[in-house]
Amino acid sequence: MSAILLTGGAGYIGSHTALALLQAGFDVISIDNYSNSNDEALKRVQQLAGRSLQSLPMDIRDEPALTALFKQHRISAVVHFAGLKAVGESTEQPLAYYDNNVAGTITLCRVMQQAGVKRLVFSSSATVYGDAKTMPIVETAPRSATNPYGQSKLMIEHILEDLAASDPDWSIALLRYFNPVGADKSGLIGEDPNGIPNNLMPFISQVAVGKRAELSVFGNDYPTKDGTGVRDYIHVVDLADGHLKALEYVQQHSGIDAFNLGTGVGYSVLDMVQAFADQNKVPVPYRIVARRPGDIASCYADPSKAKQLLGWQAKLTLDDMVQDSWRWQQQNPDGYQS
Repeated sequence: MSAILLTGGAGYIGSHTALALLQAGFDVISIDNYSNSNDEALKRVQQLAGRSLQSLPMDIRDEPALTALFKQHRISAVVHFAGLKAVGESTEQPLAYYDNNVAGTITLCRVMQQAGVKRLVFSSSATVYGDAKTMPIVETAPRSATNPYGQSKLMIEHILEDLAASDPDWSIALLRYFNPVGADKSGLIGEDPNGIPNNLMPFISQVAVGKRAELSVFGNDYPTKDGTGVRDYIHVVDLADGHLKALEYVQQHSGIDAFNLGTGVGYSVLDMVQAFADQNKVPVPYRIVARRPGDIASCYADPSKAKQLLGWQAKLTLDDMVQDSWRWQQQNPDGYQS
């Protein structure tokens, strides 16, 4: 039987997708260089699924190792998560982001092409829309980037578009995620950021659990209902389901298509803080500080294309997101090191 290869399979979204694939009956191979992930995540995935996967330490820039992998295994499609993903860090270390994200993807695609494996689901991002002028954002909106992380995702989209145009056998889905939050209901797998979290939900959770004194809210003078930034938060379990639907889609179609994965609803930073505090009966002290450079006022998706073509839509609510985030944080105060 052929397997699905996950690059960066031990990461936050990769591990939840690995679980969804195992539960759906797929054979899964994960490769990861563990630069910002932990193998413990995949041990827990197998425990939850009651099935095993193959997990190999490997960097997508290691062409000989990748080539050997494709020779040793029957791989039918690749779900490509492997990438550095911190906006702030990308502005400090742009070369690392272009090397890992862009050069790594080129190496992966070259090896796939040589192996005749031309089904790819790519983990892109809503950052490719830059500072979008109209909400909700549709897939045909103009693309631009406001930081090297977003630029790396946008470059990869262009590379994959050129690849699909050059060879009609390729079938590629570009999944533009909005803001993934939450964790598996079990509390066994979740988001485990290195150092200070870049994302709102793990920061709220770490404040609530007492690891950090207070949340910094970057700016309350945006043109939004309460002055704080508005984003489209999507539960990671819904997001994982989106990858399954995209995988089915690329097995049946050729060419390249982009899909927004979001709920279509924008919540402000203070909405999230309030929902977390109310649902989990726990205080979340916060302080308003200056805006962060590169942040935009609001960003939320029009997810109707994914519903129409993939048969996918987000099902889990804001309450699910904050409850599941808190369960993970309480059970794993220090992430996978706990």
